Amino acid sequence: MRTGPLVVIGDALLDVDIEGTAERLSPDAPVPVVNCVREQERPGGAGLAARLAAAMTGHDVVLVTAVGDDRDGRRLEELMTPYAEVVRVPMSGTSSCKTRVRAAGQSLIRIDRGDGHVTDGPLCSRVAEVLGRAGAVLVSDYGRGVAAHPGLRRLLAGLPDGVPLVWDPHPMGAVPLPGVRLVTPNHAEARALAGNAGGLDAAPLTQAARDAAALVERWRVTGVAVTLGERGALLSVGEPAPYVAPAPRPSPGTRADSCGAGDCFAAAAAHVLHGGGVVTEAVTEAVRRASAFVAAGGVAASMAYGREPAGAPEGDGPWDLVRRVREGGGRVVATGGCFDLLHAGHVSMLREARRLGACLVVCVNSDASVRELKGPDRPLVPLADRMRVLSALECVDAVAVFDELTPVELLERLRPDVWVKGADYSGADLAETATVRRHGGEVVLLPYLDGRSTSRLVARARETASVIFGGDGE
Repeated sequence: MRTGPLVVIGDALLDVDIEGTAERLSPDAPVPVVNCVREQERPGGAGLAARLAAAMTGHDVVLVTAVGDDRDGRRLEELMTPYAEVVRVPMSGTSSCKTRVRAAGQSLIRIDRGDGHVTDGPLCSRVAEVLGRAGAVLVSDYGRGVAAHPGLRRLLAGLPDGVPLVWDPHPMGAVPLPGVRLVTPNHAEARALAGNAGGLDAAPLTQAARDAAALVERWRVTGVAVTLGERGALLSVGEPAPYVAPAPRPSPGTRADSCGAGDCFAAAAAHVLHGGGVVTEAVTEAVRRASAFVAAGGVAASMAYGREPAGAPEGDGPWDLVRRVREGGGRVVATGGCFDLLHAGHVSMLREARRLGACLVVCVNSDASVRELKGPDRPLVPLADRMRVLSALECVDAVAVFDELTPVELLERLRPDVWVKGADYSGADLAETATVRRHGGEVVLLPYLDGRSTSRLVARARETASVIFGGDGE
């Protein structure tokens, strides 16, 4: 693991989203009339990948790209300044700008402008300097010439040993260099890049495996991860059996906007490799972050109002889900607890709770609050693992964490329509009751399978260990 910056190299552009409403057609043509509600400018292409990487990593991020000395180029550089250092490579012409006009969550038209292209002129000394101390490098190739610059390719070929290089390719872009740690095409790109070498069209996973294996051999790279949208991603390192990282199921009411998902995937993979992770870990985490990014509304939603587009790491909370469910008129159900050693009693109650509304949010005690409630030897299962197990249940739509002894502060923000606890509690004695009812919610007690509890499981395990090993079972 190297501690230098994460360097992103590639074609950056200015993205503009015009969001509005479309309730009528134009009288002079059968096209919708869009009333502009909000116009948002943001980095696109390699600029988006760099900003996403900056939100994920604790290391510095440097963007090596081509932008012109024009209004769009200056605005792009201004937008990147809080997140990454921008180092320019030579170009001529005007900067690229892509404008989407959207209404009701759908893109109606895209308008592109800018004729800039990279020239073969000499690179400034800063490029060699940042690559010489890079901790990881991500090439975000949008086919506009940065990744093909001869000087950059020579520097990338001479990266110090141990510096992971991730390459997000483009069918019209440069060929990845031999020895690249991970190449991340989407399914259509992999099909186009592999061509006949990947064989005839087959089922999606079979075809992705063939294409990825063909590209590993052709490019002489360590691995190729083909992103498959809602199916997740498939990784090939040239062996017959590929590695598949499934995507989590989408939450109720999700409006998918996949714009930027590939950049999120590549940035997340580079982030994991930068931290010393292996390729399978990088692909698994990249799928999780890209899926959360899409579920949160894509790049337009994640960058609105100053929110960081970090790809929604675990523990970010259920707020987008709750908003979508409420906008659709659904009821939000919530429950809470330690959930240390998830057992049949928990699962039974969670399934019943989910039937009471459109989504179920589980509020989980942090490790510190579990220790304060249960004693210094608890929890047996750390928070990250408890959240992962809960999130894997089909009946659980989101997980949120609270540090206090009760979730009262969390409920002040969540304001569920229904708060659920097991029947072993009394509604009148719950600290949460007053908070839930003050915001118009109701408290419900559900049957709890008799004899199931974490404390009993722990006691039984200790008794068994004592019999087998003697003493206290330690």
